[in-house]
Amino acid sequence: MSTALAAANLVCRTVAIPDPGDLLAYLPDESPCAWVRRGDGLVGWGETLRVQVSGPDRFRDADRAWAELTTSAAVRDDVGLPGTGPVAFASLAFSPDSEDGGVLLVPRVVLGRRGDTCWLTTMTTGPALPAAPDLAPSGVPGSPGAVSYADGARSGPEWMGLVREAVRRVTAGQVDKVVLARDLVATTEDPVDPRWLLTRLAERYPSCWTFSVDGLVGATPELLVRRERGLVTSRVLAGTIRRTGDDQRDLTLAASLARSSKDLEEHEYAVRSVADALAPHCSSANVPDSPFVLHLPNVMHLATDVTGVLHGRGNPPTVIGLAEALHPTAAVCGTPTPQANALISQLEGMDRGRYSGPVGWLDASGDGEFGIALRCAQIDHDDPTTLRLFAGCGIVAGSDPRAELAESQAKLVPMRDALG
Repeated sequence: MSTALAAANLVCRTVAIPDPGDLLAYLPDESPCAWVRRGDGLVGWGETLRVQVSGPDRFRDADRAWAELTTSAAVRDDVGLPGTGPVAFASLAFSPDSEDGGVLLVPRVVLGRRGDTCWLTTMTTGPALPAAPDLAPSGVPGSPGAVSYADGARSGPEWMGLVREAVRRVTAGQVDKVVLARDLVATTEDPVDPRWLLTRLAERYPSCWTFSVDGLVGATPELLVRRERGLVTSRVLAGTIRRTGDDQRDLTLAASLARSSKDLEEHEYAVRSVADALAPHCSSANVPDSPFVLHLPNVMHLATDVTGVLHGRGNPPTVIGLAEALHPTAAVCGTPTPQANALISQLEGMDRGRYSGPVGWLDASGDGEFGIALRCAQIDHDDPTTLRLFAGCGIVAGSDPRAELAESQAKLVPMRDALG
């Protein structure tokens, strides 16, 4: 990896452009990268460089590779905002033992928007500054046709049995909370175009971060970490209830969620894990006393935004370094982390891959945004008519297996609807 990167002379140019409209409309159908929320964000295409990582050092390897590339890069940036200049998209595995450890992708072209400012970045391995491509919408993506579903590693009844066992372990004091995930296999009539999923997810879940990196496509409501000019933000979600479609009924359910001792306990574990992980890196932090209820089209979550200010001394961590400090949070693993992680390995019976791992982007200054890869599907690289959909639930002492299965099914709805 180091030899190849040392030989790469990254050359980058960013220019301001008029507002192009919908960023997703410019993506080609092959390996698009995206990180978009409410119309703002970044999309990328083409491949200048790719760095595969794996094992327990996957975060540090990705961080070092990016530092190596950007330290010697020749950059002309006429915009000067977070997300301009050299940019990479990254997606990292939940577990160090995963077969798919993660990837850092440097596109050829990145199109970005922040508020009223729009830009176009082109990157190459040199020697000359790349010319800006002519921009034109790429056309409407095609439907994957009919979709069928099959159990993944566990059937619904089998997974409920795992939840019962997890509750027994929690009650016995082995863990305070453990997150159990399940997968569902989708088979489509025609190959899946990632843009079909992206456009439908962005339309239906505008408050989520819609993402695509190396075949992992989804819309996550959970921001693992944002690093921007010394400020750090993390949005914690834990505690979920399904919406009914009746506004008045949903308001009543939201109130019950905000009072639920089981959900408040689960949420407290998640917030505490994030605050404790950020504390060594921040000179100050703000942790709200109580969560708010985040309303999404299909579910409602208890949510807390934790913020902090990075230490000004020394060499503060990049956004990938902060992601490593935070991962895995109690929201996707449990608490205490080592015991919950071990229990996941014993019970789940599947490789999560990059599901529930960090996914997002970073720039040459170390700023960027990483979400937790939730509400997502992995498109099979060898057979794009096959996808794995994922959902997970936090299990505590008061968890009911049937209710947890229903919650997991609600969390699968965004991807099932996006497939059509």
